[in-house]
Amino acid sequence: MNLPASSAKATDNDPGDMFKVAANLAIKVAIVSAVVIGLIVVLAGMAVPASSSHGDVSDKAVAARIQKVGALVLGDAAGSGPRSGEDLFKGRCAACHAAGLMGAPKLADKAAWGPRIATGYAALLNAALKGKNAMPAQGGADYSDVEVGRALVYLANASGASFVEPKLDAARSATAPVAKTSKP
Repeated sequence: MNLPASSAKATDNDPGDMFKVAANLAIKVAIVSAVVIGLIVVLAGMAVPASSSHGDVSDKAVAARIQKVGALVLGDAAGSGPRSGEDLFKGRCAACHAAGLMGAPKLADKAAWGPRIATGYAALLNAALKGKNAMPAQGGADYSDVEVGRALVYLANASGASFVEPKLDAARSATAPVAKTSKP
């Protein structure tokens, strides 16, 4: 029985053909492996730049990179002692009283401050300490009574009052400052 040439080739177990198939397979596996390794190297290079600024691993350089961004300071930032009324006004009160927000009487607005000044320092201080309308107690901060009194005197005096700024020893007294009296 004579087989056609094509079927004879299919049944042949020629060792040379088997070697060619194995060699082709090995070349293809090597090429795919090289491509995969190349991609891994490229992707790793993209994730960590070669010119990284974190190359210095000295203790000083590491400490500089992980230093605190900010710090919480409790207490008076100015140092010690109560602040002036003007300092408090500029730091806190001006947010509302400079523009007249939410019904706050503006600094130096004699028409708005006149009726308030007429009630007296004690009534104004009581309102400032306890809060009134949209203004929270002590302007929403943790100021001493003397500081609140000084800010009140600054605001009221700029609007026509003649209150005396409270002194440190008058810390808890709501009636310490009195209007100046002028004797002819």
